[in-house]
Amino acid sequence: MSQNGQHPGVNAQGEIKFSYGGQAVIEGVMMRGAHTAAIAVRDPKGQIVVHEQPLNATLYRGRIARTPFVRGVVGLWDALGLGTRALMWAADVAIGEDEDVNFNGPVGWATIAVSLAIGVGIFFLLPTAAATGIGNVLGLTPDGTAPIGWNATLVNLIENVIQLGILIVYIWAIGRIPDVKRLFGYHGAEHKTINAYEAGAELTPEIVAKYPIEHPRCGTAFLLTVVFVSIFVFSLIGRPSLPLLILSRVIFIPVIAGIAYELLRFTARNINNPIIKIIVKPNLALQHLTTRQPDLHMIEVAIVAFKHVLASEGMLKREDIAIPEPRPEAVSPTLAAAAKEAKT
Repeated sequence: MSQNGQHPGVNAQGEIKFSYGGQAVIEGVMMRGAHTAAIAVRDPKGQIVVHEQPLNATLYRGRIARTPFVRGVVGLWDALGLGTRALMWAADVAIGEDEDVNFNGPVGWATIAVSLAIGVGIFFLLPTAAATGIGNVLGLTPDGTAPIGWNATLVNLIENVIQLGILIVYIWAIGRIPDVKRLFGYHGAEHKTINAYEAGAELTPEIVAKYPIEHPRCGTAFLLTVVFVSIFVFSLIGRPSLPLLILSRVIFIPVIAGIAYELLRFTARNINNPIIKIIVKPNLALQHLTTRQPDLHMIEVAIVAFKHVLASEGMLKREDIAIPEPRPEAVSPTLAAAAKEAKT
């Protein structure tokens, strides 16, 4: 806090200067600012290891970042690109590999490409094919197609219900895996840390733990918003032939992402409006699938990552960032065993 009680990340009107974000990674958290992404991860000895990745000035601070709808595509790239590479780096640290990992390389780009292809196939193309089949059975699209109108809208609605169902079942299923539960715990730590910062609270594990586990700008909320935006966008093109239908689902991803991003920004800025509070309830509820209550050790990691981002923004002195003592008890038993096996 500043001497006048004003949080350094808040202007005189009480508005947040920058919308910080992040994501959970294996045994850690990535936090993103305007200039730098900082990833903090516990290694097998319980020590917090930090890596800072400079962000592309054109994408994150240039005209693109200030252009409505276009910046939504940047947000999608952020989630798929930077997030995937952060996960790769975190995995290397968590199992005790060399910490000096290059984020940019053939393996990294190949992983991103494969992940994107699988995601598009499962969450876009599979629902499209399934809805087309159901539309045929119900007689809504006898020949597999339908012009703009009620039948096409109904089949598109069926498609998006299937899409949402696959998303929820997938998240619920992987959330039952012990190490994924820990990942979701770090996701909760990320939310709590940003919530505490935006409330002007002191960033200590005990204080941060008191803050909500939900956050209106969460990527999970983004995914749900994408599903609902898809209903309206795809209703404008009817149900063309299957090849064109599949092509439209891929081509319109940036358009839908851009609209969804702006809606998410709008609701986040107006979260205290009673009507907006009602609208965002489904988004906040869905976040309970991808978050768990973190322990203090997890919050400790999230705070370290976030403080490094604040330092990159010039809002905190580097010497004021203290890396806590190693805490072997905070390491995942599974990863600790994997690290031990890798060393033998």
